[in-house]
Order: sequence, then structure tokens, then C-alpha cells
Amino acid sequence: MKASAAKPGAERTAPLATTALHADLQRHLDHLRVERRLAERTIAMYREALVRLERFAVAADIALRDVQTMHVRRWAAQLHGQGLAPRSIAIALSAWRGLYRWWGRAGEVRLNPIDGVRAPKTGKPLPKALSVDQAVALAERRNAEADPALEARDRCIVELLYGCGLRIGELVGLDVAASDRAAGWIDATDGLAHVLGKGRKRRSVPVGAAALAALSEWITLRNDWPGPARAEQRALFVSRRGTRLTASQIRARLARRAVQAGVPSHVHPHMLRHSFASHILQSSGDLRGVQELLGHANITTTQVYTRLDFGHLSKVYDAAHPRAKRRGQPDSRAKRRE
Repeated sequence: MKASAAKPGAERTAPLATTALHADLQRHLDHLRVERRLAERTIAMYREALVRLERFAVAADIALRDVQTMHVRRWAAQLHGQGLAPRSIAIALSAWRGLYRWWGRAGEVRLNPIDGVRAPKTGKPLPKALSVDQAVALAERRNAEADPALEARDRCIVELLYGCGLRIGELVGLDVAASDRAAGWIDATDGLAHVLGKGRKRRSVPVGAAALAALSEWITLRNDWPGPARAEQRALFVSRRGTRLTASQIRARLARRAVQAGVPSHVHPHMLRHSFASHILQSSGDLRGVQELLGHANITTTQVYTRLDFGHLSKVYDAAHPRAKRRGQPDSRAKRRE
């Protein structure tokens, strides 16, 4: 397949998300969506990466199946030179590598030109977490003028995200009751949330008293909600129309609630998961326990929270310890003695 010609400057003017893909590349995306069952967000990122690949091939006047490693190295360097973040370059290389691996299995290419090409290294940023006071304020905020059912639903969402450390996909997949078709549910009697996590691995997470109380209030109001949001709807969290809430709807509701609660940070669902993990670690120091609660397959993934906890302790030390002052930094105690 040779990529179709594109006008000069297309990379700058045509949005990646709306650019039409060649049929071969679209078939690969369909394979990822249907057979590999990748998340839509991942599909969207891979699509943009394949658009970039096609544009590079057009500019180099080379068929995609004839691409060599030297081309890929040059294109990765160009992405870096354009200011694309190392993580985004890594995602692009992953998408390209998957395409050529797929073609290789079909016998359409002999070698994978992406093998051996790595994205620029980048430091791992610390996950952003709320303080305990901010998390509690977000959960306990009440708006007397709002629809009581909506308030109860949103409060329950916050309590489960922060109180159980659920991923947004796990929360969205919760049903009212256990069944053969349920991806997840909450057993209020045992105080456990049973969820389907990454890699379709199941885990059970304790549900605290505050979250159980919020859940009970939401279920009661949900079942009495007028309109289509009836008790026979399987989804635990539903909209006014009775449809299962989507991840984007929950993100929007959470961000709005954070603003109304006076939380200064932009709050998203994963921030509450980070807050759950860091607050437990600060209180218990049990890294293995946090790993189990979060459903991390590898302890190294969880260890990032030890860095977050250390950052918190460093701030306490700098503020309180008499020997923590940096050279050239004024000593407030000295000023008080003058």
C-alpha cells in the first residue's frame, strides 16, 4: 500500500482526529476495536498515531509496507523536534509496532521496522492527589437547591472513587445487583465492591461506612426517580434518561462538583484513586496492601506512591525541622529574635 498524496502543510492544518485513514489502516483499527477490544480512548490515540505514520510515508514517497527502521528513527526524531512529549511518542511507536506486527502475521511484511526503536526517556511525574481535607470536602458537599437524586448519585460516585480507589471504567461497569452479565457490583451486606479491572481481572475491594451510607441513599432515591431511570435498569449509575452513565459524563460531573466545593485543583476520577492510595499509604505504610487494593499486577506500579508520600514528608520536614533551611534562605526564628 502506498499512502495517498497529501498537500504540503497538511500536518499543520488538518486535525489528526478528523483526517481520513487509508482502508488498510482502518482495518487494523477495526481489528483492535473488535477483536482486541481496546478501549475507545486507546483506539483514538492509536488512530492519531497511524495518521502521523501515513503522513510521514507520503512525505517520504514510500509505501508503508516498505518502511525501514531508518525511516522510523527519523520520524520519531521529527516528532520529538516538533515538541511531542516522550510519552506521546512512545504511544505512537506502540501503535506503529502493532500495525507491522499485524501485517507480519499475515505475511505482508518480513520485518517489523519499529523493533529496536525507543522513545526518548522521560521522568515519571508524581501522581496528583488531593489533601484529606479536600477529598472530604468534595465528598461531603451538599447543594440544597439541586435535585436530591442527582446530589445523592454524585456523592456516591465520589465516595466510591475515593473510598475504594476504583478506576473510572470499574465504576461505570457497576450494576445494581450481581448477575452473570454484571461486570461489577457492590455487596452491601459484606461491604465489598466486586469489580472487573484491567486485563479483565476481578478483584474485591472493601467499601467503607461513608460509601455504604451514600450508596444506600442513592439506591433509595434512584428507585423512586421519575421517568425512565427505573429499578429494572441494571446499571448502578444512570442518567435522567435511564441510560448507564459514561466515563465522560462522570468526569464532567466530578469537575463541576470540585469547582462548587472550592477545590483548587482540576479534579478527575483518577486523582481520587491516587488520593485513596496515597492517604492509605501515609497512614499504614503497607505497600503490598495498597497494591492489592488498587489491583496492580506489579509492585513497581504501586511504588510511585512511596515517592508521593516522601514528597509529603519532605514538605513537613522543610517547614518544621530547624536544620532544614537551605543555604541563603532566611530563618524566620532569627527574625523573631531581632
